Formats: sequence, structure tokens, C-alpha cells
Amino acid sequence: MTDEAPRKPMQQAVALAYDTGKPAPKVVAKGRGLVADQIIHVAKEAGVAIHESKELVSLLMEVDLDQQIPPILYRTIAELLAWLYHIEAAQKSGSPLPPAPDTSIPLTEI
Repeated sequence: MTDEAPRKPMQQAVALAYDTGKPAPKVVAKGRGLVADQIIHVAKEAGVAIHESKELVSLLMEVDLDQQIPPILYRTIAELLAWLYHIEAAQKSGSPLPPAPDTSIPLTEI
């Protein structure tokens, strides 16, 4: 028997980018462990808002790099993008930051 502490699940991270005029955001970075840590670090340094959702990240990890998100995630990602715009507006005006949206995805949609 060993006295090792139980291992924490490896952190995952996904970065999305949306170009105006394109049909949907695309996955521009994704990874686990140290790569995930680096994605989060770069986002924080750039002042990018970070939203944590293990369920959503798990689904986005299945999308290939440089590919658009699947239509099933359009609504959830649109809500996240709207949240980000509200955060930017609140920061500029000094208003309180809006609460993060619920990114749980009903099993009936998957």
C-alpha cells in the first residue's frame, strides 16, 4: 500500500476565436496538463475572460484544431460571447460584472 495522495484529474483548456463574418467560432488552441496551464496563462496575460465549464470543455476537446464548433454548441457559445461583451462594457463603464451564463448542455441536445 502506498501513501500517495489521490491524483487530481488533469486540467483541460480550450481557446476559441470568432472572426466577424464567419459562420461560427473555431477552436484555436486546446490541451491538457501543462498545455492547458499555458493556454490559461496566455489568456489571463491578454486580459481574456476565462469561463470554467468541464462539460463544455470536454465537448470542445473533441473538435479538431482550426475547426468551427459544431452547431449543437452555437447557442451555448453565443451566450458566452454575449457575456464577454457585457464584461467588456462593464469594465469600461465601471459597472458591476455580469454573472457567468449557465453553460450546461441538456442531454437531449447531445
